[in-house]
Amino acid sequence: MLGLLGGTFDPVHCGHLRTALDVVEALDLAELRLVPLRHAVHRAQPQAPAALRLAMLRAAVADEPRLVVDERELCRDTPSYTVHTLESLRAERGPGEPLCLLVGSDAYAEFLTWHRPDDIVALAHLVVMQRPGAGTPDDPALAAFTAPRVTEDRRALGTAPAGRILFLPVTQLGIAATDLRARLRAGRSVRWLVPDAVLALLERERPYGPPDARPAQADAL
Repeated sequence: MLGLLGGTFDPVHCGHLRTALDVVEALDLAELRLVPLRHAVHRAQPQAPAALRLAMLRAAVADEPRLVVDERELCRDTPSYTVHTLESLRAERGPGEPLCLLVGSDAYAEFLTWHRPDDIVALAHLVVMQRPGAGTPDDPALAAFTAPRVTEDRRALGTAPAGRILFLPVTQLGIAATDLRARLRAGRSVRWLVPDAVLALLERERPYGPPDARPAQADAL
C-alpha cells in the first residue's frame, strides 16, 4: 500500500515528518511519497524557490527509506491539482494497488471545494490526520459525502484500491511553517523545529530573511 502527502513544505519541518511517520507505521505503508507542489491552488504561493524546497525535503528524509520525495508536481507549469497527481500515479502503479492520500483535518473540512473531489476518492483512499480525540465533520454536505465511505478498520484500506475514508489520530507537534518563516525573518533560531539537515540549508540560503540576507536562488530545478 502506497501513501501520498502533498504540500508546499515551505519549509518542511518536524511536524510534517512526525505525522508522516505516524501514518506509515499505523497503516504499515510500504512507502509514503512526499509531493512538494509548485503552483498552489488553495493557499498562498510558496515563498522559497522550488529547487530549495526540494533540496530541504530530500535532506529531511535522507535517512528514512519509507519516506520518498516525489517531484512530479514541481515538473509541471500548471496548478498542482491533487486529482492530476493521483491520475499520474495510478497510471504508473496500475488499477489494483491501494493508494492512500493523506490530508489534514483542516484541509478535509474544505475537501468538497477541491478540484473533482469525487474523482479523487475514486483514485485513492483518504486518510484524514486528526488531533487525538477530534470528531468527524459537522458540515452537512461533507458529512453526507463522508458517511458511506468512512471506515474505522485500518486493514480495510488494503482490501480495495480506493474509495474509503479513515480518520486517523496522529502526533500533533504544534509547528507551523508560517511561524518558522516569521522566526527566520526576525533572525531567530528554528533549531529543533526542523531537522538539522534542513536547518543547515536554511542558514546557508536564507530564503525567508532576515532582511539583510542575500537573495534566494532562482526558482529552477
